[in-house]
Formats: sequence, C-alpha cells, structure tokens
Amino acid sequence: MKTCLVVDDSSVIRKVARRILEGMNFEIIEAEDGQQALDACKTSLPDAVLLDWNMPVMDGYDFLKALRRMPGGDRPKVVFCTTENDVVHIARALSAGANEYIMKPFDKDIVEAKFQEVGLI
Repeated sequence: MKTCLVVDDSSVIRKVARRILEGMNFEIIEAEDGQQALDACKTSLPDAVLLDWNMPVMDGYDFLKALRRMPGGDRPKVVFCTTENDVVHIARALSAGANEYIMKPFDKDIVEAKFQEVGLI
C-alpha cells in the first residue's frame, strides 16, 4: 500500500484529506507543520505528500526544500494544497520541487485527478 503524508495545521483539512486518500487506498501519516513532516520523512519517506503552505514552526515551502535535499527526497510526489493561488507562489512551489498544485477548498475529484497526473494512481 502506498503512503501519503498529509501536512496541514488544520485538523479539519487533515481529516478530509485522510478520508479521500484512504478511499484511494493510501496509508496516511499526518503532520501539523513542516518540522513534524520532516521528522516523519527522516523515519520513512512516503510515496506522496499533500502539503499546505502556511503553517507554524516550518512552512510548506521550507519543508519542500529540505525534503528535496534529503537522500531519496527526490522520490516522493509532492502536491501543494493551499489557498495561495497567485502565480508567484505557484512558480516558487514548482521551482522548489513540487509536482502539482491544488487550491483549497478541494474535493475527491480534484485530488484523484492531480494524483493521477503525477502517476500515484
């Protein structure tokens, strides 16, 4: 079974994402901020990361840069999931190594389509 690390400071978003992704046969790991996510990745790299941008302690952008520098950190498919929708944020995310970008609010169809685009399903 593939694993997905869901990184968001909102427990509601994590719960919604968990429900959608478990329905897509993913095992879910949760983190409330980028530092928790980085610690989880040091233990075991997930197949996918659904990543929020704005979080306390370490934001999604800094987490992504740190992940991509880790041994094997180029493997997880990273899908940013955020309210930041301007071109500058999207370009920064993609240049830092994001594979895709989803706008909040999201639903099952959007998540499935983006995960399919990056080859996760």
